[in-house]
Amino acid sequence: MATVLDRTLQFQQNALRVQETRQELIASNIANADTPGFQARDIDFRAALTNAMRGRQAALTLQTTSPQHLPGNATNAVAGAPLMYRSVVQPSADGNTVNLDIERAQYAESAVQYQASLRFGGQQIKDILSVLN
Repeated sequence: MATVLDRTLQFQQNALRVQETRQELIASNIANADTPGFQARDIDFRAALTNAMRGRQAALTLQTTSPQHLPGNATNAVAGAPLMYRSVVQPSADGNTVNLDIERAQYAESAVQYQASLRFGGQQIKDILSVLN
């Protein structure tokens, strides 16, 4: 059962979780900039946050028949939103679609949004503590 405090901080908690997932995807794109055939991916932050707030989970677990099997993500979705491929700005000869300039800019923007979410959440906690005092 969610308390009033849980419901109050739920938005910031979900925003941080989705932003963290998005940063991991962008970091994966940057790490695979030299991998032949790698396609840069991202998620729609707004759709993922909306799904997280509605309590929708996109991940399905695969049925394993042996303890040595690895559970996987049966859907092509992360954080409640489908994975999208970036549009190719400048195609490469090896099929890699990562543009480091775009990825770095997206990562910087995502980091700023993450910091903003942390500040908003911290301010909410300070406001709650001041009301309690």
